[in-house]
Amino acid sequence: MLGAFANAFRTPDLRRKLLFVLLIIAIFRLGSQVPAPGVNVANVQSCLDDVGNSGIYSLINLFSGGALLQLTIFALGIMPYITASIILQLLVVVIPRLEALKKEGQSGQTKITQYTRYLTLGLAILQATGIVALARNKALFSGCDAELLHSNGTGTFLVMVVTMTAGTAVIMWLGELITERGVGNGMSILIFTQVVATFPVALWNVQTEKGPWVFGLVIVIGLAIVAAVIFIEQAQRRIPVQYARRMVGRKMFGGSSTYIPLKVNQAGVIPVIFGSSLLYLPAMAVQFNSDSGAGWVTWISKYFVNGDHPLYMIAYFLLIIFFTYFYVSITFNPQEVADNMKKYGGFIPGIRAGKPTEDYLSYVLSRITFPGSMYLGLVALIPLIALVLINANQNFPFGGTSILIMVGVALDTVKQIESQLQQRNYEGFLR
Repeated sequence: MLGAFANAFRTPDLRRKLLFVLLIIAIFRLGSQVPAPGVNVANVQSCLDDVGNSGIYSLINLFSGGALLQLTIFALGIMPYITASIILQLLVVVIPRLEALKKEGQSGQTKITQYTRYLTLGLAILQATGIVALARNKALFSGCDAELLHSNGTGTFLVMVVTMTAGTAVIMWLGELITERGVGNGMSILIFTQVVATFPVALWNVQTEKGPWVFGLVIVIGLAIVAAVIFIEQAQRRIPVQYARRMVGRKMFGGSSTYIPLKVNQAGVIPVIFGSSLLYLPAMAVQFNSDSGAGWVTWISKYFVNGDHPLYMIAYFLLIIFFTYFYVSITFNPQEVADNMKKYGGFIPGIRAGKPTEDYLSYVLSRITFPGSMYLGLVALIPLIALVLINANQNFPFGGTSILIMVGVALDTVKQIESQLQQRNYEGFLR
């Protein structure tokens, strides 16, 4: 990996792209530290020191690089865009118009991207309104009653909502700039940046609270987890595909061999996000009904708020398995793949084209999704287990969403850099 980056900086055009990406990341992190208008920075920091960020907004705060609970102009981070992208992916399956756009190629994808932008701004307005309302009502930090805003007037409220929504729009623009002029997927790199930004602080907290021996143990376990995640993320089942020769006019096409790569973790980090978001709903309901004294409020507070109870872990694990199968089923269509293979004269050796191919792909996909879902569930439970064993907070650095994002984005970016290096350094067979 380090060799790929070193070679990239020796290539002039790649060096310009990488420096451009670093410039955008610097601007992005700067915006994540600038407080929104009307925020009482001293009181916010005091609440952060007293309460921490292990509440129900810890996942959103992770994706904002800690900017959410500091109420900065980039407080919402990339989370509205992630949510909008997931919603559009789900709607493509159920709305024929969006499915037709997806099949139109680049023009259709451009329209879907535009719809994603509009939905992102709508979600940003809703999320900003909710966050500012919680800050104004002193409900953003459970157990901290300090005034988070200088003024509780409507004008300050509207200015903060508009500022945070505009910050989300700027983040989208920065991500698209990286995609167009830099290296890698812009949105993924921005997510990677925000997750990595919280990593040194989480490690230092382990060092200061638990001492050097526990810190060293965490580092060793973390490196082992990273190696295991890299191994699983790279693992795939390659289904061979043979294309028959066919004559088109006076030219012969086909006769080649290829394969369909089915990754063990076909769903990526999406099931973990889905499961975490769903389990935040009971905790959020408790926060808004904390004074009611109802029996269900006590029960949820006991089992589904702190995350250290076995019932919470089992529910989280089962939700991840369910959403893994669900997401894989809507993103990989065996019938569509089988029809395309039959259309272009492709077949799997030993399997007849058409329905037998579809059944075979479904069988392999279901078999390979099971270990993938178990892997995601175990990795996601690592911070919760650490919460029980060493009393670490839920933002334990090595595990869960953070490690999956860091490893996945890093691998994809390095692959893109290496592919561009191969294009520039290829000398051909004659030489």
